[in-house]
Amino acid sequence: MDARFNRRGHTKHFVKGQHLKLTDLKEKAQHWNQYLFKENIPPYPRPEFHVSHLRHDTDRSGIDGIATEKGFRAPDREEGPEDPEDPQTLDLVWWSLAVGPAEIDSAEKRLLEKKYPNRTKEQARGQEKFLGRFATSPAFLGTSRLGSYRFTFPLQELLEAYCKQFCSGSEPILRVYETVLYKQEVMHSVVVHSHFYNELFQDYPLLTDSPDAVCAYKDGHFIWRPEAMCGTHSFQLVKKPYQNQMVAHLLSEPMHQFYVWDNVAVAFHLADGQTLRFDMNHLRDYLNFCERGYPTISPAGAFDSFQEAAEVVRHGWPHYHLPLFNYSTIEV
Repeated sequence: MDARFNRRGHTKHFVKGQHLKLTDLKEKAQHWNQYLFKENIPPYPRPEFHVSHLRHDTDRSGIDGIATEKGFRAPDREEGPEDPEDPQTLDLVWWSLAVGPAEIDSAEKRLLEKKYPNRTKEQARGQEKFLGRFATSPAFLGTSRLGSYRFTFPLQELLEAYCKQFCSGSEPILRVYETVLYKQEVMHSVVVHSHFYNELFQDYPLLTDSPDAVCAYKDGHFIWRPEAMCGTHSFQLVKKPYQNQMVAHLLSEPMHQFYVWDNVAVAFHLADGQTLRFDMNHLRDYLNFCERGYPTISPAGAFDSFQEAAEVVRHGWPHYHLPLFNYSTIEV
């Protein structure tokens, strides 16, 4: 794996142009990551999430910029030509998959139907919810590690706006960008760009609907097959083949295990200081407050209280009539 420092000065190891599963990632990492190579991880589910929304978390400085620009633009960087060999020289606006209770419920149903296609209606009615017990990594939480403000947009709306503003009506192109390994986080990233920049991204494979890929794109939504979805492994997946059911078995505290967790990030390429713009009220429709999540990526000063955030948002959108919603109150 190659290594580089990100904008916050943290070391990140990465493989370009691939979304590596954990078994393949272990071969690349060569034992330098203590969490990735743990062997005593209790069994956990491998669901398939169908995701139609993306989220963008930011801090007060970011929300002020979005209100001023009426949209999203990449953070300032040092002057220089764009070079996809060094993603820090690219103008990218980063989003993450928005996976909430609805996506978890549908993924659980999909997993059970695939595992037990012959289960009876009675067995299906007796099945207790279990997948949410495992959806404990930051990828699923209503809290934010980047700042107190979250925009949650329909994926198709983002792609349509990007198409009209930067692609001259042509479809945006989605490519497999990187697999990045942090201390405990594995990030699989996708880059979205216009056909005008095909040459810039020609070394990155197109994102398809491959049935065994960690991340795929099909019929207007992302398909995510997480390799590790727990923040802390406090439960063990137990299959009951005679009942055609699955349950989450609570482990005693000494048996809790820390492991890596993975997520999918989507980077929209905006060259030369471009801004992906939206109607101001439309922006506000998709804006909510987030409590501070742990471990944080941004410094503590990047987070506001709900009262502070409400005032910041009132200042940015003085004519909007609905109060700010606390996204962190949504329970998985």
